[in-house]
Amino acid sequence: MSDFQKSFSESTSSIKFDEKYIDTSVQPNDIGVAEQWAVKTVADPCVGNLATPVNSGYFTKAFINNLPFYREGISPNFRGLETGAAFGYLLYGPFTMTGPLRNSEFALTAGLLATIGAVHILTALFVLYNAPGKAPNVQPPDTTVYNPPKDLFTRAGWADFTSGFWLGGCGGAVFAWLLVGTLHLDTIMPFIKNIWTAG
Repeated sequence: MSDFQKSFSESTSSIKFDEKYIDTSVQPNDIGVAEQWAVKTVADPCVGNLATPVNSGYFTKAFINNLPFYREGISPNFRGLETGAAFGYLLYGPFTMTGPLRNSEFALTAGLLATIGAVHILTALFVLYNAPGKAPNVQPPDTTVYNPPKDLFTRAGWADFTSGFWLGGCGGAVFAWLLVGTLHLDTIMPFIKNIWTAG
């Protein structure tokens, strides 16, 4: 140990803090903010699933558990129908506004056909997920979703979800197509289409 280190260790051993700088309201047994917001393992620490303020917060749990995939009391077919309707309805806009035929008179129909094609591709992926080997992987309960739907993670439940997704996706795309075609959005559409054009 050098002379500097020795003198430093000797000088710090006898340091006394002024009483006005010491907080006596905090006791060693108090649960502080750090303990309340600490990251903890959910069950098995080897799995790597951690309970954080994000995935175990009230808003996150309320939002995720209210999605059609996790909501309690509905059938797998209705879960697929609701999920597919949202996908079909929301995919129609980007395909119509940014597709290759966006500046032609066929933009609305091209967006509809592209959306239905995307729904068919997603449905085919759901079918492939259910096809080989064992039944679909059952999601275990965790800190966000306490009660995942057990009837969905069977071969029959996943097949019902897939058929509902296909019907809802095509229906949602057709509904968006009807809305855009009948609400006379011809005056707004050119402005939105020209946002992405250069020059």
